[in-house]
Amino acid sequence: MTKRYVSLPDEAEAGMREFVTAVDERLSSDESTCSVVEDVLIDLSGDRDAYERWQAGGDVSPAELVRLQSYDPCNTTLESEYYAEKDEEKFKRSKHLQWLWRQFDSLPLADNVEFALRFRRMLADHLFEDCGENCRFFKGITFTYGHNITVGDNTVIHDNVHLDDRGKLTIGDRVSISDGAHLYSHDHDVVDQTEVRNFHTTIEDDVRLTYDSMVRAGNRVGENAIVGARAIVQNDVPAHHIAVGMPAKSIKIKPGWEDVATPLEDAGENRQAEREIEYDLDDGLEQFDEFQRDLTPPGHRTN
Repeated sequence: MTKRYVSLPDEAEAGMREFVTAVDERLSSDESTCSVVEDVLIDLSGDRDAYERWQAGGDVSPAELVRLQSYDPCNTTLESEYYAEKDEEKFKRSKHLQWLWRQFDSLPLADNVEFALRFRRMLADHLFEDCGENCRFFKGITFTYGHNITVGDNTVIHDNVHLDDRGKLTIGDRVSISDGAHLYSHDHDVVDQTEVRNFHTTIEDDVRLTYDSMVRAGNRVGENAIVGARAIVQNDVPAHHIAVGMPAKSIKIKPGWEDVATPLEDAGENRQAEREIEYDLDDGLEQFDEFQRDLTPPGHRTN
């Protein structure tokens, strides 16, 4: 075994359990998620006295004002908030929960591994579409929305992993995702990068995605497969295969699985098109092109 069991002192364990349970119960109630997030961040940051002074009309500096206002997620914006095709109703709640997750990770308490793992696991139950049992989420994980993510049982996601769920992202049971991995579910047109297509990306049971690897939108990494360090998955990886490189290619079948695995010569199928998620934009939506480029090819321009 590669790990040993670690426990906190009884008093610390009791305090941690009481706090996580209290936040879980508040998030499960009819109380405003925005208010819960604000309260939790104020207290975890040790800023309650300054907050109450501000609320009572006391003097605060401009920097203090910005800090105190930003505990309330309604006073913030996230990059994904600007995406035109997002589900507005789901995003109202997931934004607040994502803000809590991100701001918690910026606090010194996030380095208390046992406490942080339990706190994030509790948040995942509220943020994700579905989250299985005994999952472990380490520091610096980011999402697009959160509400389009499904995670199975006993999955481990390590530091600084990006889970893009602009489309849909499904991660199976007992998956291990190493530091710095990026999983995408949206892609951009090669000519007009403001044209976005969303896909369903799937990581099946018992997969291991190793350090700094990337899975492109709409691909499937099959059961029990391994994706090597810094590999870029551009096509499906069959079950039980080991894929490495840029782009990732199957180089080997796991020993003992040869009889049930797709032959190496048949690996590398691209089925992205089958997994596209269509969306409609609301009529009258005010859109903008942040790049403001002329996309007309040179030979087709008129003076």
